[in-house]
Amino acid sequence: MLRIVEDGRGDFGGTMGLWKTIKSLFASGGSAPPDAPRLKAGNESELSVSLRALPDGERGWITLSEARHLFSRMEDQYAFGEMDDVGKSNLGAFAAQSGHRSSVDIMPVEGRVYFTRKVRG
Repeated sequence: MLRIVEDGRGDFGGTMGLWKTIKSLFASGGSAPPDAPRLKAGNESELSVSLRALPDGERGWITLSEARHLFSRMEDQYAFGEMDDVGKSNLGAFAAQSGHRSSVDIMPVEGRVYFTRKVRG
């Protein structure tokens, strides 16, 4: 927090204080948000329980390989791609079930599929 004093100068504590303030803004210390939790996905039932336990507005993830095993019949490199309409449909329908209330984000570079629990409306 920056406090402005009456003379118009910030409460930086001189040149060294200013440098420490700037460094603290970019420090990656404990202020980084934690990673989303990994959901259990050994089968659809496990994933369903994990999604139901996820708080509203929060997101969790499973590996792309786990998602492919559960929802797609395509090989790893093609699962959920532009030719895998069935896999994408199966995944989307599962996430949209009333008990799951989730949206899905497929992140191939990360090798993850994120589920974000929708807030009850």
